[in-house]
Amino acid sequence: MTDASELQARLDAQRHAFQATPYPCLATRRERLERLATLTRRHRDEIIAALAEDFGHRPAIETRLAEVFPLLQAVRHARRHLKGWMRPRRAAVPWRLWPARARVHRQPLGVVGIMAPFNYPWNLAWLPVVDALAAGNRVLLKPSEHTPATSALMARLAARYFAAEELSVVEGGVEVARAFAALPFDHLLFTGSPRVGREVARAAAANLTPITLELGGKSPALVAADADLEKAAERIAFGKWLNAGQTCIAPDHVLVEASRLTDFLAAMQRKVADFYPDGATGEDYAAVLGHRQRERLEAMLDEARDHGCRVIALGERVELPDGGAKLPPTLVVDPHEELAIMREEVFGPWLPVIGVRDMDAALERVRRGPRPLALYAFTRDAELRRRLLETTHSGGVVFDDTLWHNAVPALPFGGVGESGMGAYHGEAGFRRFSLERSVFVQSRRSPVGLLNPPYRKWLLRLLGL
Repeated sequence: MTDASELQARLDAQRHAFQATPYPCLATRRERLERLATLTRRHRDEIIAALAEDFGHRPAIETRLAEVFPLLQAVRHARRHLKGWMRPRRAAVPWRLWPARARVHRQPLGVVGIMAPFNYPWNLAWLPVVDALAAGNRVLLKPSEHTPATSALMARLAARYFAAEELSVVEGGVEVARAFAALPFDHLLFTGSPRVGREVARAAAANLTPITLELGGKSPALVAADADLEKAAERIAFGKWLNAGQTCIAPDHVLVEASRLTDFLAAMQRKVADFYPDGATGEDYAAVLGHRQRERLEAMLDEARDHGCRVIALGERVELPDGGAKLPPTLVVDPHEELAIMREEVFGPWLPVIGVRDMDAALERVRRGPRPLALYAFTRDAELRRRLLETTHSGGVVFDDTLWHNAVPALPFGGVGESGMGAYHGEAGFRRFSLERSVFVQSRRSPVGLLNPPYRKWLLRLLGL
């Protein structure tokens, strides 16, 4: 097991290597990114097998779609745009300081720490690594202790394709994670729950380590009066039950106008039957990872039943040979706000569906709650879209679909308030892991010496000072 002294030694080795080469050239950065892509392409089948082992059952197509493809796309995007991102940016100089010049110089921070979650253990570990390597940093990566097979594969492949001074994977449990968060990184990115995020923030604060937190939250989907119910149901079902709901940007609950509630529930049942004709027993439906996670979800559903909520199970629970289980897609109709299913992020296959008076009531409900990582709205009404964008807050907004904003490398990805702080992906990630350094170059012909004491009142008046 890795202890605090070994962690510090790994950090020191990377910092020493960074100080020897503090500004990697474009070719070096591109080559590191290509190695990461090669690592993923060549070992795709091993990645699929490791995730299936950790989950008990994970559809291979979901791993390819949600883990492998986004990483390879992110590498391509970064390699294509890296030269432009590295170029210094000119900054305007006030006329009073002419002919001086100014620019913004983007410089690597040093050593970046990344703490990854269990739900997408490959994607959410390596995507921030792409941005950190593109920005010229060294990286220490701590994958989740809940996915040991995937974490072991990551450590083995990282050691094969990268020098430890470039990129190193740290395996271990909760104590290792605590020690990792307490290291004096130049930047630390954590993806996970708000509860653990608070602990990470406290640990980082002791070193004044800058942090990025990606925390999820209760992302709502709004279905307006003008929405196509069949299409809305199809796209919400895809976003909700991909990976059995274990997605930080999955639709957490649906707010639909009460007059359309019954029709919407019927549409959801049809779409789930289309997607998973064999229910949770089918190959295309993932298991819920971890005994504690399943217990939490079952207690949440039992509480809703006990309080009189209508629960529509769209399949049967399936026990797996390794002791794991698949929990079926389930609709929970009109749960009270005091219930756990409405207070906590569901992060599983239960979908609360709530009837509201109208979209004004839905927007008010969104504004009243914690700011989510994503907000989904199904409407063609331009005025409603404008009001949603101007009067609510969320990390991202998607109209007439779910999840796919995360597949656009040029869009920043991050939360706000309870759902996190800071964003990455693409240029936003490059900037997140860079020091944007102000550079001012004075001209030999500069007249600023005229402003030296003793001050000339006529000159100050002329300059409007």
